[in-house]
Amino acid sequence: MYCIWALIVLLAAPAAAQPRPQSGSTAYSIFLRGSSLGREDVSVATGPGGTTITVTGRLGPPVNAITRKAEFKYSADWTPTSFTLEGSNPGGDVTVNTTFNGARATTTGTQGATPINAAHDVAPKAFALPNGVFGGFAAVSLRLAVEAAPGAEFRAYILPLLEIPLRVDSVNAERMQSGTSVFNIRRYDLTLMNPGGALALSMIASEDGGLIRLTIPAQGLDIIREDVAASTSRTQIYSNPSDEALIIPAVGFNLGATITRPQTPSGPKLPAVILLAGASIGDRDGVVFGVPILAQLAGALADAGFLAVRYDKRGFGQSGGRAESATLSDYADDVRAVVKWLGSRNDVDTKRIAVVGHSEGSMVALLAAAREKRLAAVVSLDGPASTGAALVLEQQQHALQQGNVPEAERAGKVALQKQILSAVITGEGWQGISPEMRRQADTPWFQSLLTYDPVKVIDDVRQPLLIVHGELDRQVPVAHADKLANLARTEGKSKAVEVVVVRGVNHLLVPAVTGQPSEYGSLKERTVSKDVTGPITGWLAKTFQAIK
Repeated sequence: MYCIWALIVLLAAPAAAQPRPQSGSTAYSIFLRGSSLGREDVSVATGPGGTTITVTGRLGPPVNAITRKAEFKYSADWTPTSFTLEGSNPGGDVTVNTTFNGARATTTGTQGATPINAAHDVAPKAFALPNGVFGGFAAVSLRLAVEAAPGAEFRAYILPLLEIPLRVDSVNAERMQSGTSVFNIRRYDLTLMNPGGALALSMIASEDGGLIRLTIPAQGLDIIREDVAASTSRTQIYSNPSDEALIIPAVGFNLGATITRPQTPSGPKLPAVILLAGASIGDRDGVVFGVPILAQLAGALADAGFLAVRYDKRGFGQSGGRAESATLSDYADDVRAVVKWLGSRNDVDTKRIAVVGHSEGSMVALLAAAREKRLAAVVSLDGPASTGAALVLEQQQHALQQGNVPEAERAGKVALQKQILSAVITGEGWQGISPEMRRQADTPWFQSLLTYDPVKVIDDVRQPLLIVHGELDRQVPVAHADKLANLARTEGKSKAVEVVVVRGVNHLLVPAVTGQPSEYGSLKERTVSKDVTGPITGWLAKTFQAIK
């Protein structure tokens, strides 16, 4: 759900084909967890002799880096010939010069007063991709346009460190909406095989290979072409047959949303369901590692006779508001705005409105239900039963165990994590914590997550509650399901609490083998399990029937 990690930007790459003739300069906005991090200007010049990519840019806190000029050169068959960089970071001025001679890459330069000297064997068609210069992906998107196929594996030289594989997991033709215009795009789900564990990437490109967007979900990073970074643009990641895009008024801004209606409505007024995504997922489709969780749930609900609503979180996509100042309480207020809007529609039965929240969305759903009596039912998907602070520590312990971190080092990391959590909650005790870590952790959202306490919230939840949990969930372990149900039965006022544990399903609600996050990038099945959607639609139908 959220981790305090140092910002590590690792890049990736593919292998062979003639580049398409292209030229021109493009500006990209860079976001870290929804907040502006900086900008890059990328020029691409392609001709018979090969491709040259030139990048200038600036990254603000917590990175604080300037790229005065970075230049990538490739021959016509995508053999790298050179890379140069002039810039600066908190360590001082940086110069890098890399030349490629056959299967050998040689790098010289300086980092402040420290010399840089490195040499590595690299694959003939490896892409040169340095940390922190995102414009290098312009070459990757050009090449994927003519070479990408699911299962293909290429090579990336993360200079001057090491060469690693990049796997293409899927290639999908989609559409992007900018204002009222819609154009065709391609989405590439990729996995970068880092030594420390797989890293999932998502790349969106135009049909001719122009880079539009690069997303690194685990790091909360988005690199977006400026003309589509505005709130008037969004990627139509997943489309149900009866999807309809619209705008919902909230308090002081609008929410960009999609409703999905049954193709054969059962009557003039329909039961409605509001869908909420997990942490760090701002888009209405709720995409995590290529799984459009909310969009697929909306389709299943519509097929079962419900009107489903999903929307971009405030500050994301086509929604207004400020993401950097939003809290769980604010997100709950947005739910209430959607309830009010549904109540104004002639095709909605106002007595039968439910909210379904996944992961962090479960917290928001319970907060909204505690305040909004017009909500008639609540569904928690993989929701936690502990405080947010306890959950973060639980997730850290699991990550340390999976990483085989030595006990002495583990104790130090846990102690630091506890100090950070305490400082975020109390506002005191930041001594010894780096400014970069504080900037990442000391946010309104993270404080609201840490102080979330289901015991206090569930006391005011009177609605019927369904708790659905994947048996293989390793992010919010399945034990949370029964604990949350016991809290609802003993501390809450709901007279109907049911639990469904779905075997063989992970935190993304799809079939899995181990359920570990490290497995997400290699999952073959990216469709929400019917063993999840079936109990939800059946329970809602039964619950709403009793309300009639």
